[in-house]
Amino acid sequence: MVLEYKATDGLVAEIEKKITEAFEVFDRESNKTVDVREIGCIIRSLGCFPNEAEVQELLAQIEVEEPGGFVHLEKFLPVMTKVLLDRRFRPIPEDVILHAFEALDENKCGYITKEDLVKHLTEEGEPFTQEEMEDMLAVALDPETDILHYRDYRTKLVSFDVPPEYISWNHL
Repeated sequence: MVLEYKATDGLVAEIEKKITEAFEVFDRESNKTVDVREIGCIIRSLGCFPNEAEVQELLAQIEVEEPGGFVHLEKFLPVMTKVLLDRRFRPIPEDVILHAFEALDENKCGYITKEDLVKHLTEEGEPFTQEEMEDMLAVALDPETDILHYRDYRTKLVSFDVPPEYISWNHL
């Protein structure tokens, strides 16, 4: 029982560290706050992939500072820690991601052009915002050719997972 508690303690500490590191990337003024519009990007950078309605549900649980629309780390941390402990919004498996990219690759050449990618992600399904699109393109595209080699990129989409040794029956 004591070992289980220590493992859970270690898990919480590791998760809180990851969340804080992700939050700090978007904390441009280094004052432990981020613009509320950055929350979706932060959540996704932690390997969780909620849709926009689910992001809004999470924001409803977090006290957002008015009128500026800022979120404090201390308010975000417990909500996001619970999301990761509960393993909510888990990423789609790599093989499913690969099949989705292959469906967009009409010429079956192993890559998607920037123009085609922007078209698919802004005109179909739940469209990306301009900011989300720019953030994704900055990471996804080959800087020399402006194309997405999706077989390489799919592994970047799964960035955080809870190590199996930290999972107790309480978190499954």
